[in-house]
Amino acid sequence: MTMGIDPRELPDDDLFRELGHLYETRFETLRHASDQAFEEHTRRTNELEGEYLRRRPAREVDPNRLREGARAR
Repeated sequence: MTMGIDPRELPDDDLFRELGHLYETRFETLRHASDQAFEEHTRRTNELEGEYLRRRPAREVDPNRLREGARAR
């Protein structure tokens, strides 16, 4: 059973909002949710992140987030 709207059907604004909400609730889900709820949260996060990456294959990558950037710090 799939929960939520298919990410391919979400406009960008809705996709970003949904991802933001998942990120806001991740730690509480990890700490306090049932195993099933945590698995569903993970599944939905992966689904939405996959859609984001599909839409933005050439997204801007911050050089400071790369290994070389971390070493330079």
